[in-house]
Amino acid sequence: MITSAQMRAARALLGIDQKTLAAQAGVSVPTIQRMEASDGNVRGVVSSLVRVVEALEALGVELIGEQAPSQGTGRGVRLKSPPIHETSTTN
Repeated sequence: MITSAQMRAARALLGIDQKTLAAQAGVSVPTIQRMEASDGNVRGVVSSLVRVVEALEALGVELIGEQAPSQGTGRGVRLKSPPIHETSTTN
């Protein structure tokens, strides 16, 4: 599934606002706002979520799942796991 951060990042990469995404997906602006305010995975009505994902893909965004390789050839951004910081102890 898509995360709220992916959704916001996808809009940013496309240079569109919530109103434009809502129109492209055929959902309301408050629906987009609620989805983007979700903590982690987007929550909402499945049919609305599917419409948003399809709209983003039609606009040119590849949504990459956790541990999934990218199939696209265009530019993009992928969030990687934060590095593990080793702590040293001094006596």
